[in-house]
Amino acid sequence: MASIFERALGEDFHRLHPMLQKRFGVDIAAGYACVGRGVFSDVRRGAWWTVPFLKLGAYRNILFPDQGNHIPFTIENYPYTDGFGRPTVTFVRTLELPGSKRRRFDATMVHSEARGGVVDYLGTHQHLATDLVLEVLADGSLHLQTGVQRFYEGFAAFEFPAALTGTADLYENFDDSRGVYTIQMQVRNPLLGFLFGYRGEFTCTFPALCAGGAPEHLKPVREESRE
Repeated sequence: MASIFERALGEDFHRLHPMLQKRFGVDIAAGYACVGRGVFSDVRRGAWWTVPFLKLGAYRNILFPDQGNHIPFTIENYPYTDGFGRPTVTFVRTLELPGSKRRRFDATMVHSEARGGVVDYLGTHQHLATDLVLEVLADGSLHLQTGVQRFYEGFAAFEFPAALTGTADLYENFDDSRGVYTIQMQVRNPLLGFLFGYRGEFTCTFPALCAGGAPEHLKPVREESRE
């Protein structure tokens, strides 16, 4: 079976750089995961008034207010089938900040038949969901953009107004001359402007899957059926 990204992109998936096809081809049927290790040359946040917004996100591993340069990180993409039978891939980024401080971005991505693409659940509890717009650029790189954010908790289910959320734009490519993946991401709010971003590079290994797919510490604390 095709990976969730190949299913979402269709024929455009084959326009990706071959190393990006390998990276975004993780799937249980393919039998491997993707673990990247590298360095963010810079991690930035917006002006002082963005800090409360970022601190709030840190409670659920969505955003955080820290910033710095030359920060080691890992990104772990493991495929598995979630409790609702959906093909799922972890996107867990762990940053090693100065002073032995760690920060994590947690996300799980599922292929949604109902929504016709990839749904990205943000954070540890899948309270926030957003559709992903995927675009293969002329140079074979991948552009990923988040859409409207939906909130799910108990009986509550609603879309956030754009003014209360941020839109993330992420670009990934592969540098043939140096044999590394490159990545850059920024989150912007229509009123506050730039909220958070990073850029860096990394190399990947593709470990074989064990029984169950993803390690438990990479999976969300709770799963949400609503997409």
